[in-house]
Amino acid sequence: MNSSALTCYALRLVPGEDIIKRLKLFLTENNLKAAFIVSCVGSTKFTKLRTANSTTVKTFSKPHEIVSLSGTLSQDGFHLHASISDENSMVFGGHVMEVMETYTTIELVIGELNSLKFTREFDSNSGYKELVIRNREHLSTTDT
Repeated sequence: MNSSALTCYALRLVPGEDIIKRLKLFLTENNLKAAFIVSCVGSTKFTKLRTANSTTVKTFSKPHEIVSLSGTLSQDGFHLHASISDENSMVFGGHVMEVMETYTTIELVIGELNSLKFTREFDSNSGYKELVIRNREHLSTTDT
């Protein structure tokens, strides 16, 4: 078990901003090593989600409310899942792919675990780059 102090950041995305691009920039600008989504509300006008246990990617190109967004963020990759709802309150969810563009606003709270570092490394069991959690105190100065 790993424990760590927590720092939180808040940011707001404006219409047309892509959440993936903005999060990558935010992590780099703030040198975040072990970040995650604490809270997210807002709306999207374009979203791509991969469905469970599939290579199928669904594209949603009209406004949807963000019902939930969760996941881990590292300098070498993200793992984000979202649920979005349409004008009839139908909810769609899956793994966030490539783009999630803001419609009116997206309000995010991002947490940073100060004593940890997240990386994504290939796992032969899953066939994907998976989360690896390390204590920062055990890393060399070139790794921090």
